[in-house]
Amino acid sequence: MVRGAMEDEYYLEKIRELKEKRRAIILAHNYQRPEIQDLADLVGDSLDLSREAQVSDARVIVFCGVHFMAESAAILSPEKTVLLPVKEADCSLADMITARELRKKKEENPRAAVVCYVNSSAFVKAESDICCTSANGAQVVNSLKEKKILFVPDEHLGRYLEKKTQKEFILWRGFCPPHYNLLPKDILRAKGEHPQAKVLVHPECRLSVIDLADEALSTNGMLEYAKESEAKGFIIGTEMGLIHRLKKENPGKNFYPASENLICPSMKLITLKEVLESLGKMRYKIEIPEGVRRRARKALDRMLEV
Repeated sequence: MVRGAMEDEYYLEKIRELKEKRRAIILAHNYQRPEIQDLADLVGDSLDLSREAQVSDARVIVFCGVHFMAESAAILSPEKTVLLPVKEADCSLADMITARELRKKKEENPRAAVVCYVNSSAFVKAESDICCTSANGAQVVNSLKEKKILFVPDEHLGRYLEKKTQKEFILWRGFCPPHYNLLPKDILRAKGEHPQAKVLVHPECRLSVIDLADEALSTNGMLEYAKESEAKGFIIGTEMGLIHRLKKENPGKNFYPASENLICPSMKLITLKEVLESLGKMRYKIEIPEGVRRRARKALDRMLEV
């Protein structure tokens, strides 16, 4: 245990040195390992992190997350070098649709507006009319004049947004495995164990799970809710990495995972050693063809205008 702590301190010291040398900023998604969150300059939702890095004076962005998140940073900051410490850190949901498949679906539904969840590749964003997040999805959909919405790639977020809007949704059959695997019985069990706790779940969950919750919120939404609520206990229905930050920011409150299976393996791939090697060897650089980047940026900018 002592040896592990000494090893971590060595990595942290070397990372700090290299970060200064490279003029780098380290971003960590809310689902990352605790030690990665503690190391980062900024911790948050994927798009919020990319936007904050965009206005920083950093030359290098080290994105501790998954591939589409690092791509979003590269889309918004083409003049900066964006690094993903582990190239295998992919998102299962984002990988469930390709630009080619989306083009075919668009041909089948020419009158539908294509709304793309940010949890998607740059190539899919480039084929979309507008992007959305789990927090602003209803607002984005309601801003469109089209009555039909082709929503990609998360079917369950799409179903949730369809209930929140007056639009007709054509849904892609994609899903986030940890959120999809959270079942109503898990919520009922957790509520039985902690009857006074508020239940917060992610909009990527099944509607049957959302119906049992007090609120369906993005990760940043959960953080805000927990901070402002007078409740002392919360059942958290999203990836377990968020609980580290919830506990840090709310020391007088208790947080319980809705299920012990709420783990995204890709989000746990990045370690202190990987961050150090990424900065030391300037790997792995995110590269997006300029034409694709510009079209993806247009879909993101349109969302930000809303």
